[in-house]
Amino acid sequence: MSRHAIGDVQGCYDELRALLDRIGFSADRDRLWFVGDLVNRGPKSLEALRLVRSLGDNAVVVLGNHDLHLLAVAIGGRRARPSDTLEAILSASDREKLLEWLASRPLAHFEDGDLMVHAGVVPQWTVQATLALAGEVQSALAQQPQRIFDNMYGDQPDHWSPDLAGTDRMRFVINVLTRMRVCTREGRINLEIKGKPPEESSPWRPWFDVKRLTGGARVICGHWSALGLLVRRDVVALDTGCVWGGALTAFDLDCGTTVSVPSHGYRSIEG
Repeated sequence: MSRHAIGDVQGCYDELRALLDRIGFSADRDRLWFVGDLVNRGPKSLEALRLVRSLGDNAVVVLGNHDLHLLAVAIGGRRARPSDTLEAILSASDREKLLEWLASRPLAHFEDGDLMVHAGVVPQWTVQATLALAGEVQSALAQQPQRIFDNMYGDQPDHWSPDLAGTDRMRFVINVLTRMRVCTREGRINLEIKGKPPEESSPWRPWFDVKRLTGGARVICGHWSALGLLVRRDVVALDTGCVWGGALTAFDLDCGTTVSVPSHGYRSIEG
């Protein structure tokens, strides 16, 4: 049995199929970890979503910001953007089954010392706290999705406090786990910074370069295509920008090796 983590698919179905062939994936024995953003911006979001769902328990999936955006658009909490490529899912005959399955995915997964999230974690969170907070969001999505999606968008609050409550608490947890790239040593986040990591002189550091309470775990993530592939003892970042003309990458969780397939080149400018 092999276990591979795969970076942001974002509707790049053809590359996903090619990558599964390259790693010799067999659905009857192997497992795949997907770091989120299965859909959007790429040309075949519907096909990618159907494929991953069809894998059943052989696929472990955490939600990314584009996955949550799809759910928000579907429920009427947000209008689609001009750059979205979600219409095929929204008009599909199996739409409700696909969306129900996607909405039931967690925002964090921990197994054998590996913590998988889409974007990152703030310094103050332990693994246990991360899982508990992700669980709060998952429960809220199941019980009151309209309220979550009506209040999900926004960049505030920008720092963690255990006293955060209600929609502010949900929004901060979602932003950290699905949107964050940088933070300060005190755990303040800045969601406007994209692109390459800031200069060393900046108070804003890549979240994984700040001493954090999840330091004993290896964090598996994606989301930051401008960062590219990063493999360290404590973090594996797998967004190699397939939808932007880069590649789709798989990381062997047991052996530490990577395999990539080139993109067909769908977009040239990240947005």
